[in-house]
Amino acid sequence: MASATYRLRVVYRKAGRLRWLSHLEVTRTLERGMRRAGLPYAVTQGFSPHMRIAFGPALPVGTAAEREAVDVWLTRYVTAEEVLSGLKTAFPLGLDPIYAVYVHESEPSLSSGVHVGVYDVRVEGKGVRAHTVQTALLKMRSAGTLEVEHRRKTKVFDLARSLPKEPRASDSDGAVDITLTVRMGPEGSLRPDVLIEAALAAAHIHGVVTTVTRTDTLTESEEGVWSRPA
Repeated sequence: MASATYRLRVVYRKAGRLRWLSHLEVTRTLERGMRRAGLPYAVTQGFSPHMRIAFGPALPVGTAAEREAVDVWLTRYVTAEEVLSGLKTAFPLGLDPIYAVYVHESEPSLSSGVHVGVYDVRVEGKGVRAHTVQTALLKMRSAGTLEVEHRRKTKVFDLARSLPKEPRASDSDGAVDITLTVRMGPEGSLRPDVLIEAALAAAHIHGVVTTVTRTDTLTESEEGVWSRPA
């Protein structure tokens, strides 16, 4: 009979220089931090046992995040407060744990249960203004589709599905800040910087995407209601 395990969800921030870590590098860094913190983690069965851990949708290299999540299974119960205290000393600066909470095994996995990403994107450039950027984005969205080449393959994104909400742009300190909501799925998700750069180019706006931050990840119910997974 298998031993009982406890599924703990850790929510963390990715910022500063560590936003340049790849998804694989993030997973390895978090695993090392959990080992240093002394968590009683469970291991997988099979020929090559490893920490039983699961991550949400990957972040592109260079994208920061305010609220990412990782699930780890423990072999014994440890209070979430104790776990969080240990992780704060074990994780490197830039991968900062925010809180931890136990979740039921019946909850969907982070990879399949997260459907929507919310992003803040900053665009800078001489003469760049929010109203012209927003007009360009809305025009791009109304075009219907966007073709994106990646690793010698072409993906066609249905923008009505990929962008469930209208992008919003606002002027801020000589730059333009854009809030973008992107639906994610097994077919992949549209990168915010790729969409914005395409919209700027189509509108002949000389702006550059300088920062991208995923501020939230959300689940979407069959009724279309969005909520945080934890």
